[in-house]
Amino acid sequence: MVEDDLTAVAREIRERVRARYPDGAVGPVPLPDVMPLWRARDAAMAKVAAIGTVNPRPPGAVNALIQTGKRLLARALRWFVRDQVEFNRGVMACVEATLEALNDCKRSFSALAGEVQRIQAAQKGLEESQDHLRREVKDVCAHWVQWRQEWERKLSVNEVQFLRSVADLQGAFQHRTSLMESGFRELVASQHKDFSVALERATLDIQKRLWEDLARIREEYERLIHYELRVVRQRVQALGAGDLGATASPLPKAFGHANFDSLKFADRFRGTPEAVKENQKFYLPYFQNAGEVLDIGCGRGEFLSLLRDAGIPARGIDSSEECVRLCVAQGLEALKADLFEYLDGLPDASLDGVFCAQVVEHLEMGSLPVFVNLLAAKLRRGGVVVIETPNPECLAIFATHFYLDPTHIRPAPAPLLVFLLEEAGFGGIQVERRFPAAATAPALLELPEGFRNQFFGAQDYAVIARRL
Repeated sequence: MVEDDLTAVAREIRERVRARYPDGAVGPVPLPDVMPLWRARDAAMAKVAAIGTVNPRPPGAVNALIQTGKRLLARALRWFVRDQVEFNRGVMACVEATLEALNDCKRSFSALAGEVQRIQAAQKGLEESQDHLRREVKDVCAHWVQWRQEWERKLSVNEVQFLRSVADLQGAFQHRTSLMESGFRELVASQHKDFSVALERATLDIQKRLWEDLARIREEYERLIHYELRVVRQRVQALGAGDLGATASPLPKAFGHANFDSLKFADRFRGTPEAVKENQKFYLPYFQNAGEVLDIGCGRGEFLSLLRDAGIPARGIDSSEECVRLCVAQGLEALKADLFEYLDGLPDASLDGVFCAQVVEHLEMGSLPVFVNLLAAKLRRGGVVVIETPNPECLAIFATHFYLDPTHIRPAPAPLLVFLLEEAGFGGIQVERRFPAAATAPALLELPEGFRNQFFGAQDYAVIARRL
C-alpha cells in the first residue's frame, strides 16, 4: 500500500515536470533526460543487493534442505565473488557520482538558461527602447524647426507679458510708496510742529516762572541782607557813639566806608577773592625775604592769605569792621584801625614791608605826603613798599571803574607818587603798569596803537620802592 502511494506521488511529480518542460529544455538551452539512467541504476543496485542471497522456495522438508545447501554453497563461494561484488559496488558509486554531476550540470544549465533569458529580455527591451528613441528623434528632427519657432514666439509673448506685469507692479509700488512717504512726512512734520510749539510754549512758561521766582527770591534775599546789615551798622554806630566827644587827632583821617555793603560791592566791582589773589601773586616775590609785612587796607584778606601760604609773617589793618571780621574768620591777623593813627603808633623801623593796594585814591591830596613820610619812618633799611592804585593816565578808568566807588576822592598820578617816595628817602623805584584797558574794552583795539598806549593804556599801576 505504501509503495503504491509513493509510486503515485512520483508519477504525479514526473507529469508536472514534463508539462512544464515538454521537450526537456529550459529556455533556449536543452537539458538531457537522465531518467533512464536512474532506472538502470536502480535495477543494477537491486542485482548487486541480490548477490549472495537464496531465492525463496515453497515450504517443505525438501525445500528446506535445498535452501540450506544453497546457503552453504553461497557462503562457500563468497570469497570467489567478493571482488566482483566490490567492483559492482564501485561501478554503482561511479554511476551515483555521474548522476550527481549530471544533476549539477542540469542546475547550472538551468541557471545559465535563466540568465540567457534575462539577457534576451533586456536586449529585447533595449532594442524596443532604441526603436522608440529612433522614432522620437526622427519625429523631433522632422518637427524641430516648427517647434522652435512656436517656442520662441511663446517665449517672447510670455516675456513681454512678464515685463508688463513687473512694470505695472513697480509703478503701483512706487505710487503707493510715494503716497505713504508723503503721508508719513506730513504726519511727522505736523507732529514735530505741534511738539515744537508745545515745547517752546512750555519752555517759555517754565523760564518765565523760573525768572519770576528767581527775581522774587533775589529781591527777598537782598532785602533781608540789607535789613540785617543796616541793623548791624546801627548797632556798631550806637556802640561807637560814646567816642564822638574825643579830642580830635592832629593827624589826617583816612577814608571811611559809605553806608552800603562793602563786601558785596567788592564782589561785584573788584572781583572774587580768587581772582584778586591771582592778580596779586605778581607782588609776592618782592616780599620773599621780608620779616614783618603790613597790609594797609587788607580788605577781604587776599594778600594776607598769599603771604601766609608763602610762610611770610604779616598782619593787616582796615577801616571796615566787616572786612576785619572776615579776615579773622579765615585765621588771618587783622585789626580795624585808621591807617594814620596805626602807622603813627608803630615804632620806627619796625616793618620789613608794606603792601597798600587800592587805598591812596581814597586819601585827600594833602594827606598823601604825610602817608609816604610815615611809611619811610616805619620801614627798616631795605624794606620794600608796594602801592597799587588806578592809573589816571588811562582815560577809560574815568569812564568805567574809578567813579563806581563813592569813597574815591581823586586819583594819584604815578609821577607824583614817585616824587614823594624819592623825597621821603626811597630808592630803586619802579612803576609797573597792569591790566590793559583793551582787555575789558575790545573796541579800543580799533584805535591807533600809539594813541591807545598813550591815553588808554593800563588801568592800574603799582609803584615798588625800597627804603634807603
